[in-house]
Amino acid sequence: MLNAAIVGLGWWGRHIVRSMKGSERLRFVRLAASNPDRHRDFVEETGIKLLSGFDAVLDDPDVNAVILCTPHSQHERQVLKALAVGKQVFCEKPLALTRESAERMVSAAAKAGRILGIGHERRFEPAMEEIARLIKDGEIGAPMHAEANFSHDLLAGLDANSWRASPTEGPSLCMTGMGVHLTDLFISMLGPVVAVCATRADRVLGLPTGDVVAVALRFGSGATGFVSAIAATPYYGRFTLFGDQMWAEARDSGHPQHGGETLLTLCRKGAQQQMRKLPPFDPVRANLEEWAAAVGGLGRYRLTHAETINNTAVLEAVGLSAERGEWVKV
Repeated sequence: MLNAAIVGLGWWGRHIVRSMKGSERLRFVRLAASNPDRHRDFVEETGIKLLSGFDAVLDDPDVNAVILCTPHSQHERQVLKALAVGKQVFCEKPLALTRESAERMVSAAAKAGRILGIGHERRFEPAMEEIARLIKDGEIGAPMHAEANFSHDLLAGLDANSWRASPTEGPSLCMTGMGVHLTDLFISMLGPVVAVCATRADRVLGLPTGDVVAVALRFGSGATGFVSAIAATPYYGRFTLFGDQMWAEARDSGHPQHGGETLLTLCRKGAQQQMRKLPPFDPVRANLEEWAAAVGGLGRYRLTHAETINNTAVLEAVGLSAERGEWVKV
């Protein structure tokens, strides 16, 4: 059992704690927040001891691992400090805002002999695992193109001054909040991205980094892709992979936080479409439990350092492309 502390008790930090209740791999023994008085209700709900900030977690000998749900720009400093005192680290996405920052973190984790976990839980969804298997086993044929959209309005009520909508915290609320999950999936299935062309817009929310993002991608393999995300529409989730022998599509009925069925549609060359519904599944828990098992020497954690660095470089390139209005190499 891995004894962990979570740093950051906003919407997603609280969701992670609730998702892990009863886990046999990881348990939260500490909560930490910069403003503890704002979270007394959560202490009462969970019965977990609350610490006043990140440094208190590092000094606590009962904490073996740190889960970071903090602003993106704080990740590098916190990851490096936690590794330096021997803690295992799991960091919410995006891990970093620049390739160089991601490289420093994964290098430090490797040197410390620690497994760096990342909050890319969508890889663990059964539908995504099945599509990845179809590619690996050659049933897709030659992967040609991928398209995905991950949109919701859970952040539509953000104040324009929120850190999540700040230009210093990423090129786009939609990209750091949703789009990086999709590019992570693309990279895990199709290999590294080598160039992007992105645009963003502010249609209704009045946020500094906009409420729509659309990104075209080129992969080193020659395949192409397209990602879009919207922060002001009811939940919509679609992931489609096109090969020369078949295509596969996953359509979600609800955000991973809320659960819901997923409709998986397969269409092989010369055959009719086949559809099946997959039951609700908690990918957040699956991600953290696989990481905790790997930390304990019980298996492999599926996110690689190379993939993490490439996805961060994609995020950085998206910001540059949206500013310049042109293709940018990753």
